[in-house]
Amino acid sequence: MLIDSHVNLHSPQFAEDQVAVIDRARAAGVALMVTICDRTDNFAQVAAIADAHPDIWCTVGTHPHEAKDDQDLTSARLAALASHPRAVGIGETGLDFFYDLSPREVQAKVFAAHIDASRETGLPLVVHSRDADDVMAQMLEEAHAKGPFKLLLHCYTSGPELARRAAVLGAFFSVSGIATFKAAEDVRAVIADMPADRIIVETDCPYLAPVPMRGRRNEPAYLPHVLAKLAEVRGWSLADAEAYTQDAFFNLFDRIPRS
Repeated sequence: MLIDSHVNLHSPQFAEDQVAVIDRARAAGVALMVTICDRTDNFAQVAAIADAHPDIWCTVGTHPHEAKDDQDLTSARLAALASHPRAVGIGETGLDFFYDLSPREVQAKVFAAHIDASRETGLPLVVHSRDADDVMAQMLEEAHAKGPFKLLLHCYTSGPELARRAAVLGAFFSVSGIATFKAAEDVRAVIADMPADRIIVETDCPYLAPVPMRGRRNEPAYLPHVLAKLAEVRGWSLADAEAYTQDAFFNLFDRIPRS
């Protein structure tokens, strides 16, 4: 079973052929997908996709880029939305100090609400982190000390120190098409050291199409290229990579029944 743990099917890039994209994913062997909420006022649209397809689940959250428009978001609001039967995670949330599209203090405030919601609901926290390693590690460690919560660092491209500190907290990591990029040696080095039982895969479509599809709009049908690179980096067979990532996915997203 191939599982794409992070797709953005409500994106405007899929507006004209969303159903065809989903059909191509299934034809490529992708049996499950998690479509990601980037802002809470989009949740109804995201949830509608999951409601329409038994092999698609969803999350609820506000991306750090959008935090400026959701500054009053509370953990109670997130938890209420996450009671939807197809919601299986809190996020995408986190810190992005590369683009800084929301003020950093606002990103941190909104991120903290997501952490609380993850702890309250028991749903995994889907985290975006870019150029914020030290602050991210500190926030996660301080929050974890107040009470544990399940944690996924998605599309991991940060440094080895954040990976090490997050791994101590029990974090899971997802590998994306960036792992296939020629210049991504540093990313592959971190992937080689990730806990073997806490690695999953994603496309983050429509972004980050893997080699040999780089430059195109990404689709979940391209996930096999990501899995193949993960297997290569870890020295696993394709069958082992599929089995390890499948087991890790269901251990993380444990609201999804394993059939």
